[in-house]
Amino acid sequence: MAMKWMVRRFSVLVMTGVLLSGCGMAGGGGKGSDSAMDMRGAAQYSDEILDVTIGAVKPKIQWAHDDTTTGTCDVTRRRTVMTVISEQRRGNFLGVIENFWKNSGYKIVSVNESKDSPAIFATTPNGFGVNLTIGDKGQAYLEVNTPCVRKSEVDAPSTPPNGPGYEGVEIPRPNVRSDFWSADTPLPAPSSSATA
Repeated sequence: MAMKWMVRRFSVLVMTGVLLSGCGMAGGGGKGSDSAMDMRGAAQYSDEILDVTIGAVKPKIQWAHDDTTTGTCDVTRRRTVMTVISEQRRGNFLGVIENFWKNSGYKIVSVNESKDSPAIFATTPNGFGVNLTIGDKGQAYLEVNTPCVRKSEVDAPSTPPNGPGYEGVEIPRPNVRSDFWSADTPLPAPSSSATA
């Protein structure tokens, strides 16, 4: 399992290097016509971002692909978390994602500290926007927005969901309970001896 995560992490780092070397990509300027990346590649890179972000969450969560949308030169990939994130554990969940993004070199742009619908918005060093929002009944949504790149066709995501796919039907409210993420009790505060 650790090896699989390392391979994916290496893949993302390699792709980041490719993107950073592309002209016009990191700055987000222009139409992306100078960039070596097209919409298909940007969508695949977005999938990698989502893969490693979800992989950083322990205990693991169940998720499904949500809609992919395309603009004239950009792509948005979405995933919906099917695991119930209780109100008492939302802060922990948001913290895991925020810390992972910071440790990956992402810039946290803003944090919505709303009790009902908290969210985190960040950008990668190469101009991809990422966000996590918590919606109704503790359902979490992850989204990646690409910068403007060369126009091309976009493939469906290749990573299979780790639960039902819900292709062609409306994704239901979160319906998977986790002993950890769905618990109705807050995590105990660390003891003073653990921090000494």
